[in-house]
Amino acid sequence: MNIVLTRLDRVGDLILSTPAIASVRRSWPQAHVTIACSAYNAVVVEGNPDVDAVAILPTGGSPTELGRSFRGRCDLAIALAPRAADFALVAATRAHVRVGYTYVRRYLARLTAGLYVTRLAVSEADPALCEKRPGYRVRPEVEQVLDLVTLAGGRVLVRDLVIAISGDDRRAVAAIPAGAIAFQLGARWLRDGSSIASTIALVERLRVFGVPIVVTYGDDAREGAAALRVAGVADLVVGDLTFAQWAAAFEKSRLVLTVDTGATHVASAVRRPTVVLFEHRFFHLSSQEWSPYRVPSVCLRKPATDASEDLAASRDEIVAAVGSLLQRT
Repeated sequence: MNIVLTRLDRVGDLILSTPAIASVRRSWPQAHVTIACSAYNAVVVEGNPDVDAVAILPTGGSPTELGRSFRGRCDLAIALAPRAADFALVAATRAHVRVGYTYVRRYLARLTAGLYVTRLAVSEADPALCEKRPGYRVRPEVEQVLDLVTLAGGRVLVRDLVIAISGDDRRAVAAIPAGAIAFQLGARWLRDGSSIASTIALVERLRVFGVPIVVTYGDDAREGAAALRVAGVADLVVGDLTFAQWAAAFEKSRLVLTVDTGATHVASAVRRPTVVLFEHRFFHLSSQEWSPYRVPSVCLRKPATDASEDLAASRDEIVAAVGSLLQRT
Protein backbone atom coordinates (compact mmCIF):
# COMPACT_ATOMS: atom_id res chain seq x y z
CA MET A 1 0.00 0.00 0.00
CA ASN A 2 1.27 3.47 -0.88
CA ILE A 3 0.11 6.47 1.17
CA VAL A 4 0.72 10.14 0.39
CA LEU A 5 0.24 12.79 3.06
CA THR A 6 0.51 16.51 2.38
CA ARG A 7 1.03 19.59 4.54
CA LEU A 8 2.46 22.54 2.65
CA ASP A 9 1.89 25.42 5.10
CA ARG A 10 3.62 26.38 8.35
CA VAL A 11 6.23 24.74 10.54
CA GLY A 12 4.02 24.75 13.63
CA ASP A 13 1.07 23.17 11.83
CA LEU A 14 3.24 20.36 10.49
CA ILE A 15 4.51 19.70 14.03
CA LEU A 16 0.88 19.42 15.13
CA SER A 17 0.33 16.92 12.31
CA THR A 18 3.09 14.56 13.45
CA PRO A 19 0.71 12.53 15.68
CA ALA A 20 -1.47 11.93 12.62
CA ILE A 21 1.60 10.90 10.62
CA ALA A 22 2.61 8.50 13.39
CA SER A 23 -0.96 7.19 13.55
CA VAL A 24 -0.89 6.45 9.81
CA ARG A 25 2.31 4.49 10.32
CA ARG A 26 0.82 2.50 13.23
CA SER A 27 -2.45 1.88 11.38
CA TRP A 28 -0.76 0.69 8.15
CA PRO A 29 2.64 -0.56 9.35
CA GLN A 30 3.55 -2.21 6.03
CA ALA A 31 2.67 0.80 3.87
CA HIS A 32 5.09 3.10 2.10
CA VAL A 33 4.37 6.58 3.50
CA THR A 34 5.40 9.76 1.68
CA ILE A 35 4.90 13.24 3.14
CA ALA A 36 4.71 16.15 0.70
CA CYS A 37 6.00 19.36 2.28
CA SER A 38 7.09 22.83 1.29
CA ALA A 39 10.72 23.86 1.13
CA TYR A 40 9.99 25.93 4.25
CA ASN A 41 8.44 23.36 6.58
CA ALA A 42 10.27 20.19 5.50
CA VAL A 43 12.74 20.62 8.39
CA VAL A 44 10.03 19.32 10.71
CA VAL A 45 10.10 15.82 9.21
CA GLU A 46 13.85 15.46 8.71
CA GLY A 47 14.69 12.16 10.38
CA ASN A 48 11.03 11.46 11.21
CA PRO A 49 10.79 7.70 11.86
CA ASP A 50 7.21 7.46 10.61
CA VAL A 51 7.79 8.42 6.96
CA ASP A 52 9.62 6.58 4.22
CA ALA A 53 10.06 9.53 1.86
CA VAL A 54 9.76 13.32 1.84
CA ALA A 55 8.62 15.05 -1.36
CA ILE A 56 9.39 18.77 -1.31
CA LEU A 57 7.32 21.19 -3.36
CA PRO A 58 9.76 23.86 -4.60
CA THR A 59 8.94 27.48 -3.91
CA GLY A 60 6.55 28.54 -6.67
CA GLY A 61 6.01 24.93 -7.73
CA SER A 62 2.67 23.42 -8.69
CA PRO A 63 0.94 21.21 -6.07
CA THR A 64 -1.04 19.62 -8.90
CA GLU A 65 2.11 18.63 -10.76
CA LEU A 66 3.60 17.13 -7.60
CA GLY A 67 0.36 15.23 -6.98
CA ARG A 68 0.40 13.87 -10.53
CA SER A 69 3.81 12.36 -9.90
CA PHE A 70 2.10 9.86 -7.58
CA ARG A 71 -0.67 8.97 -10.03
CA GLY A 72 -1.04 5.23 -10.52
CA ARG A 73 0.97 4.40 -7.43
CA CYS A 74 -1.05 5.91 -4.58
CA ASP A 75 -3.79 4.05 -2.70
CA LEU A 76 -4.58 6.63 -0.02
CA ALA A 77 -3.94 10.38 0.01
CA ILE A 78 -4.63 12.65 2.98
CA ALA A 79 -4.54 16.46 2.99
CA LEU A 80 -3.43 17.30 6.52
CA ALA A 81 -4.19 21.00 5.94
CA PRO A 82 -7.53 22.58 4.94
CA ARG A 83 -5.93 24.54 2.12
CA ALA A 84 -6.51 24.68 -1.61
CA ALA A 85 -2.90 23.70 -2.38
CA ASP A 86 -3.09 20.52 -0.31
CA PHE A 87 -6.51 19.62 -1.74
CA ALA A 88 -5.16 20.10 -5.28
CA LEU A 89 -2.20 17.84 -4.58
CA VAL A 90 -4.38 15.11 -3.11
CA ALA A 91 -6.87 15.33 -5.98
CA ALA A 92 -4.10 15.02 -8.56
CA THR A 93 -2.92 11.69 -7.10
CA ARG A 94 -6.26 10.11 -8.12
CA ALA A 95 -5.92 7.79 -5.14
CA HIS A 96 -8.97 5.62 -4.59
CA VAL A 97 -9.39 7.12 -1.10
CA ARG A 98 -8.68 10.84 -0.74
CA VAL A 99 -9.28 12.52 2.62
CA GLY A 100 -9.29 16.14 3.76
CA TYR A 101 -10.98 18.61 6.05
CA THR A 102 -12.34 22.12 6.04
CA TYR A 103 -13.90 24.52 8.55
CA VAL A 104 -17.52 24.65 9.55
CA ARG A 105 -18.32 28.00 7.92
CA ARG A 106 -16.33 27.52 4.72
CA TYR A 107 -19.50 26.72 2.85
CA LEU A 108 -18.05 26.94 -0.67
CA ALA A 109 -15.19 24.61 0.25
CA ARG A 110 -17.70 22.12 1.65
CA LEU A 111 -19.80 22.30 -1.51
CA THR A 112 -16.85 21.76 -3.85
CA ALA A 113 -14.90 19.28 -1.73
CA GLY A 114 -16.15 16.36 -3.83
CA LEU A 115 -14.01 17.58 -6.70
CA TYR A 116 -10.91 16.88 -4.64
CA VAL A 117 -11.55 14.35 -1.90
CA THR A 118 -13.74 11.30 -1.42
CA ARG A 119 -14.12 11.74 2.33
CA LEU A 120 -14.42 15.10 4.09
CA ALA A 121 -14.20 16.00 7.78
CA VAL A 122 -15.57 19.31 9.04
CA SER A 123 -13.76 21.16 11.82
CA GLU A 124 -15.66 23.20 14.36
CA ALA A 125 -12.98 25.91 14.29
CA ASP A 126 -14.26 29.35 13.28
CA PRO A 127 -13.03 32.75 14.53
CA ALA A 128 -16.44 34.43 14.39
CA LEU A 129 -18.19 31.67 16.33
CA CYS A 130 -15.48 31.74 19.00
CA GLU A 131 -15.79 35.49 19.46
CA LYS A 132 -19.59 35.65 19.39
CA ARG A 133 -20.51 32.60 21.45
CA PRO A 134 -19.14 32.52 25.01
CA GLY A 135 -17.91 29.05 25.83
CA TYR A 136 -17.75 27.89 22.20
CA ARG A 137 -15.28 25.03 22.26
CA VAL A 138 -12.65 24.17 19.66
CA ARG A 139 -10.47 21.09 19.96
CA PRO A 140 -6.69 21.30 19.56
CA GLU A 141 -5.57 21.05 15.96
CA VAL A 142 -3.85 17.76 16.78
CA GLU A 143 -7.22 16.19 17.52
CA GLN A 144 -8.82 17.64 14.40
CA VAL A 145 -6.09 16.23 12.16
CA LEU A 146 -6.28 12.84 13.89
CA ASP A 147 -9.92 12.72 12.74
CA LEU A 148 -8.57 12.35 9.21
CA VAL A 149 -6.74 9.16 10.09
CA THR A 150 -9.93 7.68 11.51
CA LEU A 151 -11.90 8.84 8.47
CA ALA A 152 -9.34 7.15 6.22
CA GLY A 153 -9.82 3.86 8.08
CA GLY A 154 -6.98 4.07 10.57
CA ARG A 155 -7.54 2.28 13.85
CA VAL A 156 -4.45 3.12 15.89
CA LEU A 157 -4.09 6.69 17.14
CA VAL A 158 -1.09 8.16 18.93
CA ARG A 159 -0.85 11.69 20.29
CA ASP A 160 2.83 12.41 20.87
CA LEU A 161 4.34 15.23 18.83
CA VAL A 162 7.46 14.07 16.99
CA ILE A 163 10.68 16.00 16.32
CA ALA A 164 13.86 14.07 15.63
CA ILE A 165 16.80 15.41 17.68
CA SER A 166 20.19 13.75 17.27
CA GLY A 167 23.16 13.54 19.56
CA ASP A 168 24.96 15.96 17.24
CA ASP A 169 22.12 18.46 17.67
CA ARG A 170 22.39 18.24 21.44
CA ARG A 171 26.17 18.61 21.35
CA ALA A 172 25.79 21.70 19.16
CA VAL A 173 23.89 23.46 21.96
CA ALA A 174 26.01 22.14 24.82
CA ALA A 175 27.16 25.69 25.69
CA ILE A 176 23.58 26.88 26.25
CA PRO A 177 22.80 26.91 29.98
CA ALA A 178 20.53 24.10 31.17
CA GLY A 179 17.44 24.83 33.21
CA ALA A 180 16.96 28.26 31.65
CA ILE A 181 13.91 30.24 30.69
CA ALA A 182 14.02 29.95 26.90
CA PHE A 183 12.61 33.16 25.45
CA GLN A 184 11.73 32.84 21.76
CA LEU A 185 12.03 36.30 20.22
CA GLY A 186 9.62 36.32 17.28
CA ALA A 187 8.54 39.37 15.30
CA ARG A 188 5.25 39.48 17.18
CA TRP A 189 7.09 40.59 20.32
CA LEU A 190 7.90 43.81 18.46
CA ARG A 191 4.45 45.02 17.36
CA ASP A 192 0.68 45.04 17.98
CA GLY A 193 0.41 44.98 21.74
CA SER A 194 4.12 44.62 22.38
CA SER A 195 7.30 46.52 21.54
CA ILE A 196 11.06 46.10 21.74
CA ALA A 197 11.25 48.44 24.75
CA SER A 198 8.54 46.47 26.56
CA THR A 199 10.21 43.18 25.63
CA ILE A 200 13.55 44.33 27.02
CA ALA A 201 11.81 45.40 30.23
CA LEU A 202 10.10 42.00 30.41
CA VAL A 203 13.30 40.00 29.97
CA GLU A 204 14.96 42.11 32.65
CA ARG A 205 12.10 41.36 35.07
CA LEU A 206 12.43 37.62 34.43
CA ARG A 207 15.78 37.72 36.19
CA VAL A 208 13.88 37.80 39.49
CA PHE A 209 13.48 34.01 39.23
CA GLY A 210 17.23 33.41 39.52
CA VAL A 211 17.54 31.13 36.49
CA PRO A 212 19.42 31.81 33.24
CA ILE A 213 17.58 33.67 30.48
CA VAL A 214 18.35 32.33 26.98
CA VAL A 215 16.89 34.29 24.05
CA THR A 216 16.60 32.43 20.75
CA TYR A 217 15.61 34.08 17.49
CA GLY A 218 15.28 33.63 13.76
CA ASP A 219 15.57 35.84 10.71
CA ASP A 220 12.33 37.68 11.52
CA ALA A 221 13.76 39.20 14.73
CA ARG A 222 17.43 39.95 14.11
CA GLU A 223 17.09 43.65 14.88
CA GLY A 224 15.25 42.92 18.10
CA ALA A 225 17.93 40.39 19.08
CA ALA A 226 20.63 43.01 18.52
CA ALA A 227 18.75 45.40 20.81
CA LEU A 228 18.51 42.73 23.51
CA ARG A 229 22.23 42.05 23.27
CA VAL A 230 22.98 45.73 23.72
CA ALA A 231 20.61 45.91 26.69
CA GLY A 232 22.45 43.05 28.37
CA VAL A 233 19.34 41.69 30.07
CA ALA A 234 19.73 38.04 28.95
CA ASP A 235 22.46 35.55 29.77
CA LEU A 236 22.64 34.47 26.14
CA VAL A 237 21.12 35.65 22.87
CA VAL A 238 21.53 32.98 20.20
CA GLY A 239 20.39 32.69 16.59
CA ASP A 240 21.33 30.77 13.46
CA LEU A 241 20.43 27.43 15.00
CA THR A 242 19.16 24.66 12.78
CA PHE A 243 15.60 23.54 13.47
CA ALA A 244 16.71 20.46 15.39
CA GLN A 245 19.31 22.45 17.35
CA TRP A 246 16.58 24.94 18.27
CA ALA A 247 14.46 22.06 19.54
CA ALA A 248 17.45 20.73 21.48
CA ALA A 249 17.92 24.15 23.10
CA PHE A 250 14.28 24.12 24.22
CA GLU A 251 14.65 20.53 25.41
CA LYS A 252 17.30 21.50 27.96
CA SER A 253 15.35 24.52 29.21
CA ARG A 254 13.09 24.62 32.23
CA LEU A 255 10.36 26.65 30.58
CA VAL A 256 9.63 28.26 27.20
CA LEU A 257 8.15 31.76 26.82
CA THR A 258 6.97 32.73 23.36
CA VAL A 259 4.47 34.60 21.27
CA ASP A 260 2.18 32.64 18.94
CA THR A 261 4.67 30.97 16.60
CA GLY A 262 5.93 27.50 15.81
CA ALA A 263 8.01 27.76 18.99
CA THR A 264 4.85 26.91 20.94
CA HIS A 265 4.68 23.51 19.29
CA VAL A 266 8.42 22.84 19.36
CA ALA A 267 8.19 23.34 23.13
CA SER A 268 5.28 20.90 23.36
CA ALA A 269 7.18 18.33 21.30
CA VAL A 270 10.07 18.38 23.79
CA ARG A 271 7.66 18.44 26.75
CA ARG A 272 8.56 21.86 28.15
CA PRO A 273 6.08 23.97 30.17
CA THR A 274 5.12 26.96 28.07
CA VAL A 275 3.74 30.48 28.42
CA VAL A 276 2.27 31.81 25.17
CA LEU A 277 1.24 35.37 24.36
CA PHE A 278 -1.46 35.20 21.67
CA GLU A 279 -2.62 38.05 19.47
CA HIS A 280 -5.56 40.06 20.83
CA ARG A 281 -7.65 39.38 17.71
CA PHE A 282 -9.14 35.89 17.59
CA PHE A 283 -7.68 35.00 21.00
CA HIS A 284 -10.56 32.67 21.86
CA LEU A 285 -9.90 30.54 18.78
CA SER A 286 -6.10 30.64 18.84
CA SER A 287 -5.76 29.84 22.53
CA GLN A 288 -7.81 26.68 22.04
CA GLU A 289 -6.78 25.38 18.62
CA TRP A 290 -3.07 26.21 18.88
CA SER A 291 -2.44 26.17 22.61
CA PRO A 292 0.51 24.17 23.96
CA TYR A 293 -0.36 20.50 23.65
CA ARG A 294 -0.24 18.14 26.62
CA VAL A 295 2.22 20.20 28.64
CA PRO A 296 1.70 22.59 31.60
CA SER A 297 0.94 25.97 30.07
CA VAL A 298 -0.58 29.41 30.40
CA CYS A 299 -2.15 31.22 27.43
CA LEU A 300 -2.28 35.01 27.65
CA ARG A 301 -3.81 37.67 25.43
CA LYS A 302 -1.88 40.60 24.03
CA PRO A 303 -3.20 44.06 24.94
CA ALA A 304 -5.53 45.72 22.49
CA THR A 305 -3.30 48.82 22.37
CA ASP A 306 0.35 49.80 22.73
CA ALA A 307 -0.43 52.21 25.59
CA SER A 308 2.27 52.14 28.25
CA GLU A 309 -0.15 51.10 30.99
CA ASP A 310 -1.45 48.21 28.86
CA LEU A 311 2.07 46.99 28.11
CA ALA A 312 2.97 47.20 31.81
CA ALA A 313 -0.12 45.16 32.73
CA SER A 314 0.80 42.58 30.10
CA ARG A 315 4.31 42.27 31.53
CA ASP A 316 2.81 41.71 34.98
CA GLU A 317 0.62 38.90 33.62
CA ILE A 318 3.53 37.24 31.85
CA VAL A 319 5.83 37.35 34.88
CA ALA A 320 3.07 35.93 37.08
CA ALA A 321 2.44 33.11 34.59
CA VAL A 322 6.14 32.24 34.38
CA GLY A 323 6.33 32.20 38.17
CA SER A 324 3.34 29.88 38.48
CA LEU A 325 4.80 27.36 36.03
CA LEU A 326 8.27 27.48 37.57
CA GLN A 327 6.73 26.60 40.90
CA ARG A 328 5.22 23.48 39.31
CA THR A 329 8.49 22.23 37.77
